[in-house]
Amino acid sequence: MMQQTSELTCTDCSVLNCYKREKTFPQFCLTTKLSQEEIDEVALIYKENSEASRLALAAAEIEGRYYGRLTRVEEIIHYAKAIGAQRIGIATCIGLMEEAKIFVKILKIKGLEPYGVICKIGASDKGDIGISEELKLQKGCHESMCNPILQAKLLNNYKTDFNIIVGLCVGHDSLFIKHSDAPVTTLIAKDRVLGHNPAAALYTSSFYYKRLLQEE
Repeated sequence: MMQQTSELTCTDCSVLNCYKREKTFPQFCLTTKLSQEEIDEVALIYKENSEASRLALAAAEIEGRYYGRLTRVEEIIHYAKAIGAQRIGIATCIGLMEEAKIFVKILKIKGLEPYGVICKIGASDKGDIGISEELKLQKGCHESMCNPILQAKLLNNYKTDFNIIVGLCVGHDSLFIKHSDAPVTTLIAKDRVLGHNPAAALYTSSFYYKRLLQEE
């Protein structure tokens, strides 16, 4: 059965006319369903909200000058400087400490002030928040929980200007972003199976990872 037009979204579109407006918007286009008042209301935020304006203009500047030329590490450094960020918070997974240390070294060389907080900060046992022994990776002993809220709190206390996620687990990253006072971006999205390249599962979904397309 074909999807109702009202259920279709941007991921069903093959026109992408919203980029250059050289074609015709599809009937279900979310842009055309917006009123001009709604569009203008959001546009005004970029103009009148100093924080939104600062972040948006810097992002567009980096994209315009360096698109396809810089690594993400370099983009983050350029962006941090473009928004006037000096204190850079690093929310890192314990399993990616070596990567975090290399990144911190690079930030220092580039004149920035990194402050790293590991995911196991506080060293509280997983059982303290109700996680059963059978769900521990190391059963029968102390196993510290990941503590993204405390990571965010410490970086907030340090008054970081910009926070970087280095390999936090799915969900832990969500909590960190929710509780961070400073803007957040991700350097590494953890994917142990694919060498921290989660997009590889999408690229190989027609062959190696066919199971992703199997209905449950």
